[in-house]
Amino acid sequence: MAQEKLRKAGMANQNDNFIDEVFDDLRRERLFRLFRRWGWVAGLVILGIVAGVIWREYSQSRAEAQAQAWGDAILAAEASGDPAAIMQVDPQGADGRRMLAALLAAGAWSDKAGTDAAVGALRNVAGDAASGTVLHDLAQLKLVMLQGDGMDPAERDRILSGLSRAGAPFELLALEQKAIALVGAGRTEDAITLIRQIQQKDGLSEALRLRLSEMMIALGVEPDATESMPAG
Repeated sequence: MAQEKLRKAGMANQNDNFIDEVFDDLRRERLFRLFRRWGWVAGLVILGIVAGVIWREYSQSRAEAQAQAWGDAILAAEASGDPAAIMQVDPQGADGRRMLAALLAAGAWSDKAGTDAAVGALRNVAGDAASGTVLHDLAQLKLVMLQGDGMDPAERDRILSGLSRAGAPFELLALEQKAIALVGAGRTEDAITLIRQIQQKDGLSEALRLRLSEMMIALGVEPDATESMPAG
């Protein structure tokens, strides 16, 4: 009786194994047919991934090489002592590089008392409102600082209003320039009020804090101790 049970169990196992082998063959055949039909798609996907990686590495390498070449050209132009040479480095290039070149050239001209040339360099980029970059804002701020009272009051106010908006990169410096403009216009009380407002803002540098205190003293107002001391 036991032998009969073992024999039947063995036959059942053989049947199960046979069925499994048949299903395995069917699956392999199905996969083989699918691969023959759609394998080229997988090949294209793999080829696309490889090509994308290669192109990304090439693009990064090319961008780094271009940036290094631009930087070397800027350094050579600065070494020449001619600010105009700085402006000639890739004048049709990307906005960021063009603005940085203008800022560097303007700084070089300012050091040589070439205010008009510096203003001209900055105006080339400061008027490009579409750029919307930190460098663009810096160019506008330097333009205001260079021209001072010689700038058209309406233009000066328009630029400073934009630069002094809450959260702007140069908000505090633009507010300082607003206070200077108020002093120049004879609006002493308004200037004092604005200076006090600036002094209450977060993020004041020690240099700006001292300049504001000096402005208050020049306006005949003795600053409080907290106004001339660094924030704790």
